[in-house]
Amino acid sequence: MAGANRGSTEELDVDGIAVRLSNPDKIYFPRLGAGGGTKRHLVEYYRKVATGGELLRALRDRPTHLERYPDGVEGEQIYQKRVPAKRPEHVASCVVTFPSGRTADVLRVRSAADIVWAANLGTITFHPWAVRCADVEHPDELRIDLDPQPGTDFDDARGVALDILQPLLDELGLVGFPKTSGGRGLHVYIRIEPRWDFVEVRRAGIALCREIARRSDDRATTAWWKEERGKRIFLDFNQNARDKTIASAYSVRRTRVATVSTPVTWAELASVEPDDFTIATVPALLAGRGDPMATLDDVAHSLDGLLEMAERDAAAGLGDLPYPPNHPKMPGEPKRVQPSRDRDRKEN
Repeated sequence: MAGANRGSTEELDVDGIAVRLSNPDKIYFPRLGAGGGTKRHLVEYYRKVATGGELLRALRDRPTHLERYPDGVEGEQIYQKRVPAKRPEHVASCVVTFPSGRTADVLRVRSAADIVWAANLGTITFHPWAVRCADVEHPDELRIDLDPQPGTDFDDARGVALDILQPLLDELGLVGFPKTSGGRGLHVYIRIEPRWDFVEVRRAGIALCREIARRSDDRATTAWWKEERGKRIFLDFNQNARDKTIASAYSVRRTRVATVSTPVTWAELASVEPDDFTIATVPALLAGRGDPMATLDDVAHSLDGLLEMAERDAAAGLGDLPYPPNHPKMPGEPKRVQPSRDRDRKEN
C-alpha cells in the first residue's frame, strides 16, 4: 500500500482524501495469518471496492451501521449505530428514528474515503438502511432474505431462489438482484419507488414471502418462531422493518476465510459457492466481469401489485406477522408469544 510510514500508522490517499491507517499488521483473520488476514488486507480490499465504485454504489447516501471487530474476528464485536462524534471533516451523518422513537446521528457514506475510514476502525461489515438520507422514512429497496435453517444449506436457498423466486418476480414484472450473504444464505434486492413507509414495504414483503412459501412445496416458510420452521428456508420478512439491516453488497463477513457478500447474476447463482468470494478473490472477479448490481438503480418498481396480494391475503384471513423484539407493539400485530408457551393457543 502506498503511504507515508509513521511507525504503526500510515496515511493513505483515497481519491485525494488523506485517511489514516493504524496498526496495519494486526491479524484480523487468524486462519489467513500475515499472508492475507491482516488489517492491511482488509483495508486494502475496502479501498479497492470503494474507489472502484461497487461498494460506494451500495452505500452512498444511506444511513449505515458498523459491525466492528477492533481486535479481529475472534475478538469482541461492537455493533455501532451512532457515528463517532470525533471524526474527520469528510465523514458526514444523517438522523434516523429508531422503533423506540429515539433518534441518532448515523454514518452517511458519501465517498470512498468514508468507507476506508470506517474500515480502519475495525469495521468488518457495513449495514446500510434501505433508505437514503434525503428521505429516511420511505425505503427505496425491498429486501428478501433466504435464511437456511438447521438441516438446510446454501443449496436449498439457491433452489428456492432459482425455482420459485426468480420465476415469481418475472411473473410480477419485478427485477431482483441476488447476492450471497457471505454465509449460507442469499439476499435478493428489488429497487422500489420511495413512496411507501416501512409498514407498507414490510407488508409488501410479507405478501411476496407468503407467495414464495405457497409455491415452494414446503421448502420455504414465513414462520417467525424457530420451533415452527422445521428443515426449511426461512423467508425473513422482518428485514424490511425499520432499523433492520442486511450486510451490504461487497461487505466482508466474520468468517474464518474473510468471505464477502457478493452480487451474482441469476445464471451465476446456479453454480457458485459462498466461499468462492473472499477479500482475496472479489477484486479480480470485479475486474473481469464487472458488478451485477450496476443496473440496480435503472428501474424503480411500484409496490401496488404486492400490496394487492397483501389485501387478498388479508381477505383470506392472513393478517400481520410478528415484528422483531425491539419494536413497540404494532397495530394489527399478533401476539409475540412463542407458540409452545401460548396458553390461549394450547387451550384452543
